[in-house]
Amino acid sequence: MPHMYVEYSSNLQGVNEGALMDALNQAVCHHPTVTDEADVKTRIASQSNYRIGLNSAGRAFAHVELRLMAGRTAEVKKELSDRIAAVLKTQIPAQPTLDVQLSVDIVDMDKPSYFKGKL
Repeated sequence: MPHMYVEYSSNLQGVNEGALMDALNQAVCHHPTVTDEADVKTRIASQSNYRIGLNSAGRAFAHVELRLMAGRTAEVKKELSDRIAAVLKTQIPAQPTLDVQLSVDIVDMDKPSYFKGKL
């Protein structure tokens, strides 16, 4: 915890996945509520099977879901969402022929059912 899931439509050109993940981790790991940077686990996937509305032609998306242990305030969640959105705006290249939608969702994880261990 936290877990960050990044998805983007495969029609986005020039996405540097490594740089995007690095920038997202920087933004989240440096938030004062994240006490151990090694807890932040990020993964990324380009999606080739997707639909946007009724006509996906000329449309694209990039979405980040950040899953956090429940208990953070709405203000903290908003700060994290704003940090992530700022990264998306700088790391997703402009796409002159596409209407690109960017989105962020902060999701609470249920502490009683969450397991974390080490081998």
